[in-house]
Amino acid sequence: MHASPVLSLRDTGMDQDWVPALPPGYNDTNRAFLQAFMARGTLSLSEGQKLIAAIQSASTGEHISPSDITRDVFQHYIHAARQAIEPLDFDIRNTRDQLSGERIWAFVNAHSDPPTQLSTVHTADEVAYIKRLLDAMFDKHNTPRIELMAIDEAEALRLSRPPAQSRQSGVGAGGDSDNLEVFGPKVQPLKHSEVLSLLSSLVQEGWLQLSPNGFYSLTTRALLELWQWLVEVYNDPEPEDNAWQPIKFCEGCKEIVTYGQRCDEPDCLVRLHDHCSEGFWRTRPDRRCPKCNREWSGNHYVGERALTTRAGWQRGRQRGGRRSEAQAEDEDEE
Repeated sequence: MHASPVLSLRDTGMDQDWVPALPPGYNDTNRAFLQAFMARGTLSLSEGQKLIAAIQSASTGEHISPSDITRDVFQHYIHAARQAIEPLDFDIRNTRDQLSGERIWAFVNAHSDPPTQLSTVHTADEVAYIKRLLDAMFDKHNTPRIELMAIDEAEALRLSRPPAQSRQSGVGAGGDSDNLEVFGPKVQPLKHSEVLSLLSSLVQEGWLQLSPNGFYSLTTRALLELWQWLVEVYNDPEPEDNAWQPIKFCEGCKEIVTYGQRCDEPDCLVRLHDHCSEGFWRTRPDRRCPKCNREWSGNHYVGERALTTRAGWQRGRQRGGRRSEAQAEDEDEE
């Protein structure tokens, strides 16, 4: 996802003589920082310190250590970069990584939707496939019983064919029908080799991350960039009280949870990131859910652990293969 954005005035429809206003004191070190940030897509504080130290060392001709770059200096560069890119509808947002807990800053497109962004580097058929992939993550493999929100390679390959009567935009979950008649231009299936190549590209671009257990899920940066779109597409805008929603939020930090913990009560909607749990329970030593008052064990999960901790999935892996979500559920119920 962090393929360098193209800040082209021609693409934005702006006058080619127009130049965005830059913040006071904006100089070549700020430009170098922004260009490097755009190329990377994301930065942690430690990565930012190394980057700024290298830039300042090259600018001054003196060696500057990353330890000399304080958090305030890093924030100054971030603030200047945000001011420079704001007129072009880009932004820099931050959140904590769901797995490591480390704070991450991401260069994001502030307004356009995923198909618009992806179409600059991917074909229409690939964009349609990506929409099927997202539908599988947040619709098909995301239920009140198992909030997986991830997909393995086998399931990703099953999505290679578009569903029957696929819309021109490629909306709708993947299917295996041979009927590819569509309304408007046809959305063509992808070969399995093309799917594997696309998945690899999406990992390299920063859209997807691949876990040791072989599950693809959205990266921290993708969640930052797609936050509003995910809520608008998958959540009910006017849900009933205490209704389950596909996109869920941490009780601690209020950010999206696709990897974390859930309340032991199956019908309760409270979710927590792992990295938020310590601070959350520090002021609640009884470790009881703030909504249903049930004791919180910490061993009911959101994300791939919702499947991989099930006995059925683990037995399948011990036999040399993975168990599907449905198979794991069936075996656990026996």
